Amino acid sequence: MPETKKLLATTAYDEIYQRIVSLKYEPGRQLNEQELISDLSIGRTPIREALLNLSSDMLIESQPNKGVIVRPITLQNTKAVFTALEVLETGVAILAVRSRISQHLQSMEQANMAMKQAMEAMDTYALVDTNNTFHTSFAQCSQNVYLVEALRKVRCEANRLAYLSFANEVRSEQSLRDHYMRVTAQHDAIITQIKESNVEALKKVLLQHIFEFRTRIIEYLAS
Repeated sequence: MPETKKLLATTAYDEIYQRIVSLKYEPGRQLNEQELISDLSIGRTPIREALLNLSSDMLIESQPNKGVIVRPITLQNTKAVFTALEVLETGVAILAVRSRISQHLQSMEQANMAMKQAMEAMDTYALVDTNNTFHTSFAQCSQNVYLVEALRKVRCEANRLAYLSFANEVRSEQSLRDHYMRVTAQHDAIITQIKESNVEALKKVLLQHIFEFRTRIIEYLAS
């Protein structure tokens, strides 16, 4: 594919991805190729390339008599996402404390600071985006391309769930701002435990972080 079309395919992917994650393209919605061309003002070939990549990342799927749709959010798939996060991120933890990762730690600190700024602005998509940057930088602490790529794919769906978590009041006893502060405080704890090379404490913080995220989403889906 020529360079210009590659860039357009990347732009198309990013635009559709953002609309799926932010639920502008809601779960189950049919993605008509012609409508996407009109919405994004991008040609057919880049749109098709973007759809192939989104399918690979399990954000869209083909269904009989419906064509391409945004992948539904189901309880079964949601539980699978959190199981994958537990396995992969605790695996990263083991490698992170053994490696020289100052660059990635700096990226994590910057991402969490940006997340706190997004929290002050109550910018939901920015919260999701900076949270994703934090966890991507954490994955890179493993210095293992297979773990990084596996987590990138899992986080595609996790980011859509994060949007639900950051955009909606779920628990009456905890405000959204309290929830945001809890998330960023756990991020700070993750950074601290990496710096101290305390793998067991790091795993404990990660598992608590994932557990609270999972509990919040399951409560939302059940409401």
